[in-house]
Amino acid sequence: MPNERLRTAMLERGLTPVDLADVLEVDPKSVERWIAGRLPYRRHRYAVAARLGVDESYLWPDAMSRDQVANASESEIVNIYPARWAVPSELWRSFFDNAEHEIGILVYSGLFIPEDAGIMRAIRRKAENDIKVRILLGDPDSDNVYQRGIDEGIDMDMAARCRMAQVLHAPLREIDGVEFRLHSTILYNSIYRVDDQVLANTHIFGTPASNAPVLHLRHVAGGDMVSTYVESFDRVWANGTPLD
Repeated sequence: MPNERLRTAMLERGLTPVDLADVLEVDPKSVERWIAGRLPYRRHRYAVAARLGVDESYLWPDAMSRDQVANASESEIVNIYPARWAVPSELWRSFFDNAEHEIGILVYSGLFIPEDAGIMRAIRRKAENDIKVRILLGDPDSDNVYQRGIDEGIDMDMAARCRMAQVLHAPLREIDGVEFRLHSTILYNSIYRVDDQVLANTHIFGTPASNAPVLHLRHVAGGDMVSTYVESFDRVWANGTPLD
């Protein structure tokens, strides 16, 4: 069966089999066989994925055993914090300040972000240097935001916090390249992503996000934890409503 993911990734980047073969120092016919469905050696799979800027498991999802994927995914865990308040403020600032390609934030309100001048300066600095920034805030009029407020015992305060987040993010909304959208999803995790890293703030019923654990993850070839969170972020973004 042809590998349409490989073919598409090459087309999107304007690469021919000859181009890719030159980079990998292999025969162009080998690349054509990979497109036709043949499985490359592991070293070639890794090199192709690196050149195309995609994950090896995306191009060849059946190439690794479940144990190999599990072991690689475990290696993606950098640290686990018992609560969001336990994450050092310096980490949040350096996390965003080290972005080279993109920044993504998925929250309901996430007020600690715009209330921290250091974090806001880091994000603004990156946006002004052409780093893509996408921020998803909770729709204050949505049923799920209203229900989260009830679950946490703060009722309409949750919607008020979402509205406050829009106000506090005003300095970023003025910058070209920073996009804001509202979402009405059930927020299972708040997701903060920078390039190949993720800070995932888990959500626990009836508990404020600040008191729930945070996973610090960095992508490792073959692992799928980071890619799972990134794909979730992208799905929410695709269904979000642009913020006027």
